[in-house]
Amino acid sequence: MKKNTLVFSIVREQSIFMTVVISVLTFLSVLAFGIALSIGTGVSRWNNQWEKYATVQVIAPEQSANVKKIFEENMNKIESVHEISKSEMEHMMKSWISSGAKINNYLPQMFEIKLKNSKDMQLLRDQISSKAKFLPHSAALKTSVVAGWKLVSITILVMILMLVSIGVCVSCISRNIAMLHKHELEILNQVGATDKFIAKQMQIIVAKISSIACAIGFVIAIPVISLILSTAHSARVGLLATLTLSFGDIIALCALPVLIVIFSIHITKNTTLKILSGK
Repeated sequence: MKKNTLVFSIVREQSIFMTVVISVLTFLSVLAFGIALSIGTGVSRWNNQWEKYATVQVIAPEQSANVKKIFEENMNKIESVHEISKSEMEHMMKSWISSGAKINNYLPQMFEIKLKNSKDMQLLRDQISSKAKFLPHSAALKTSVVAGWKLVSITILVMILMLVSIGVCVSCISRNIAMLHKHELEILNQVGATDKFIAKQMQIIVAKISSIACAIGFVIAIPVISLILSTAHSARVGLLATLTLSFGDIIALCALPVLIVIFSIHITKNTTLKILSGK
């Protein structure tokens, strides 16, 4: 008797049911993991994108010259300075003001600066804060970043729940299969087959089914993830526009179905050995 030769097999209905269940759970796991990775990458890029930017609001007109002097003294640390015109501010605030409203007299003088090194942000802030409002973009967008990481946590939690569900389903299905084929397993024991050999038989069966199921779930999930990212990019709205998958994310995403197959095989082995031992 060859080591990897199957001496019994599960019925077609069992195979189809197990394939469908693992396919659906793999699809949901890959989908959740892909969304988590894309949001995580997007949040990181979003945060890094703005950590060198700040807005300076000069409320008192007499402080304008002092602020500009500070800019000149720190030009070795500043990459660019852009004074936001009144018309630009009116355009940005167009959605919040009524038609024909005159707000020129109420708008502060504003500058957008970009530093060469984010480490100089605090130094420049200390010099300007007594004369004008200094607002780092990263601080202003902190709420969005925190919300992004919360979404990552939620999607990771969903993925973990899916993996737990896969483990429970594989364990229950393996137990049912072993109980349905109990007579065959007893015959194998009587002819000298060890518990490890019988468990190996079950592992081979589950490995084949879970491999096919994981492949199906993965193939279906990838276009859905691509559609979600495409929709987010087309929205061109803040954090959504930065959602993407890096090369490392793609490798991790491809590794997930493989890990699910290995996980299913391991669960099957433990379940089968427990049944054979009478537990």
